[in-house]
Amino acid sequence: MLTAAGSRTINERGGAMLTKRKGAVAMMIAALACAPASVIAAECRQANAIYADRDGAYELRFSPITSEAATSSHRFKLSALKTPVVMDGYVMPSDDPERTMGMVLFNCPDGDVTGADLDACTVWQGFVYRAGADGRLDNLQSGNSPAAEKIVFPGLGPAIRQSSVWGDGKAKVAPWDVLDFKGCAQ
Repeated sequence: MLTAAGSRTINERGGAMLTKRKGAVAMMIAALACAPASVIAAECRQANAIYADRDGAYELRFSPITSEAATSSHRFKLSALKTPVVMDGYVMPSDDPERTMGMVLFNCPDGDVTGADLDACTVWQGFVYRAGADGRLDNLQSGNSPAAEKIVFPGLGPAIRQSSVWGDGKAKVAPWDVLDFKGCAQ
């Protein structure tokens, strides 16, 4: 609408500015959606990273370890989506050779546990690797490091099929051993 002087009213100018802002926000969202996972992963700390298997059947969420006395370098939850199954996981450094070792546990008893108790609730145990865009494997870095683009749990799928996690009312799809960066928890 033009006034007698030929200029736009305040409401029309405000609406035009709002439309420009909405357009800028939409362009930013589109740019982030097209950004490679490596760029987004680099802006996320490993302790807050979220991963998924290629079939979208499993999600792994890291969470920060807040205790200075903890022997683990990472803690995570591994969920079999569309089921009530949520497993606990830990990653810890090992020496000779220097590797990051991981454990996935399900329905472990609380409090003091025996070795037999721990064996009974262990779903998977092995090395945990990070993989970059170039395909090279390395140890999973500390929780304050940038998130890995991919995480590799060798033998995770077959281990889940052979565990107490598998069966009626539980997991019915085994994950791939490679989980891709999906997002960052706040």
